[in-house]
Amino acid sequence: MPQNKPLAIIAGAGPGLGMALAYKLAEENYEVIALSRSQPKEKTENPNIHFKQIDLSNKASVENATRQFVDEYGPPKVIIHNTAQLVIKPFLETQAEEFSATWDAMVHSAVNIFQATLPHMLTAGEGTVIVTGATASLRGGKNFSTFSSAKFALRGLTQSLAREFQPQGIHIAHVILDGIINTNKSRKLHGLDQARMMKAEDIAQAYWHIIQQPKSAWSQELDLRPYQESF
Repeated sequence: MPQNKPLAIIAGAGPGLGMALAYKLAEENYEVIALSRSQPKEKTENPNIHFKQIDLSNKASVENATRQFVDEYGPPKVIIHNTAQLVIKPFLETQAEEFSATWDAMVHSAVNIFQATLPHMLTAGEGTVIVTGATASLRGGKNFSTFSSAKFALRGLTQSLAREFQPQGIHIAHVILDGIINTNKSRKLHGLDQARMMKAEDIAQAYWHIIQQPKSAWSQELDLRPYQESF
């Protein structure tokens, strides 16, 4: 079992923030497992980043994959939950199946990955867990009933886990991204000036600061926004 590099697992390693986090942690000499429901369109040549296509809402699949990662690399030092599924619809036009799919992708995936990895962190007596939130974690916007309800749930879950596991040495934090991340998809969807969008690399740097925080000064929640964003 390799012991020279700490293990980081990113759940939701799609283009944009997920990959920026993978590159940042690989740059900091982590062995990075990048989990995604689909294969990346662009392959990385970085030998420290390993992709695995997986349905994170499937508990058995997550448990089996985690067992393999721990057997090969040891207990994870960092877990980042970054999954998302965006539905923008009037509430009365939203199907029950869309609520279920959104909660599977965002909430049940978090429960599965944390239940599979936290026991290993507890054995090691250390680790950092970060959950990606959004403006919708704090307020439910019009036509965002599915997304907001799931983001609210993730924030509550993170607070609960922080109070349960931080006294045992596990740092658990929630990051609210109050803005739009600058990706090809979001530029087409929102049509915003790029100066008003968030750079994925800059967000990844903020996550890295959380990972490095000493035990005497841990953040439980951090909010980030571009300088032109009103709040």
